[in-house]
Amino acid sequence: MFFDPLDITGAVLVRIDRKSDQRGYFARTFCSREFSAHRLPPVAVQASISYNAHGGTVRGMHFQWPPSREGKLVRCVRGRLWDVLLDLRPKSPSYLRHQALVLDQDNRDAVYIPPGVAHGFQTLVDETEVFYQMTDYFAAELQAGLRWNDPQFGIPWPLPATVISERDESLPDFVRAEFEAELSRRSVASSEESIPT
Repeated sequence: MFFDPLDITGAVLVRIDRKSDQRGYFARTFCSREFSAHRLPPVAVQASISYNAHGGTVRGMHFQWPPSREGKLVRCVRGRLWDVLLDLRPKSPSYLRHQALVLDQDNRDAVYIPPGVAHGFQTLVDETEVFYQMTDYFAAELQAGLRWNDPQFGIPWPLPATVISERDESLPDFVRAEFEAELSRRSVASSEESIPT
């Protein structure tokens, strides 16, 4: 595998190293030792598939509040998508910046998305399937998101949104002071909960 740092601090593009012959190719997509050597989490505790019937489908922008430490490794295994990362970590050099890249069934690239970075995507063709590996267990009470087309972020979605969930459509716009206050409150609360009594 090849590991290319992205502009979002801690995010990495993971490219496969194909071993090809007349049958096709073989490539490793995950290795705990190689991930550790590149300072990425060496363990995934959950995996999920997102199947999207129609091109133009938008999912996002999703993240988990603390105390979740959910990082994601996201790969397109069928079709083609526009994958977007949005840094929501106030202490990060790339705070409030976004980065987008194309993942598809031909390049088989994956992107590692660190905890505290929101994620979303738009399918560029019909029947697009996305494979996720997560470093923390999903907690419904910690799930959150920001509106995919919030003008504050100026994310350049390549197609009109043809399908989007009611939940994603109704996510709030970003208000920096409110977000940072809530993040601080949750971070302090989770730190206090972890202190033995």
